[in-house]
Amino acid sequence: MSGKGAPEKGGIAAEGLRVTIVAGTWHDEITDGLIAGAQRTLDAAGAESTLVRVAGSFELPVVAKAALEAGADAVVALGVIIRGGTPHFDFVSNAATDGLTRVALDTGKPVGFGVLTLDDEQQGLDRAGLPGSKEDKGAEAADAALRTALTLRALRG
Repeated sequence: MSGKGAPEKGGIAAEGLRVTIVAGTWHDEITDGLIAGAQRTLDAAGAESTLVRVAGSFELPVVAKAALEAGADAVVALGVIIRGGTPHFDFVSNAATDGLTRVALDTGKPVGFGVLTLDDEQQGLDRAGLPGSKEDKGAEAADAALRTALTLRALRG
């Protein structure tokens, strides 16, 4: 969690881009921090944004796909999955990750990946962009989605 090697963030002009934030409802303190970070980044870039809440991280891919098919230029997918004592963590983490990757490839549109896979709640608080957090993964996911959308726009001319 050192942040060493992280790319520059911010300084993006994304007027005219439509971005949907799709966020789970589990672990609301962490998720709300992720949403706030993503929203700050999108607002600073001038992107138009909407927020859609889903039950949990497993539901992120299908709703992300629907948002992109409905005209969003990018999605920022935010969720929190905390390891427990059963294999459920592995199944949900893999399904969310694989599903969001598939959505991006199938639609040809970016999905900013802000799904935290954690061993405990403190790791999430450290990454949620809250006061005292060491990182802001919501902002990072939004930044990645914007940069990718702009790159794709330039490539497609």
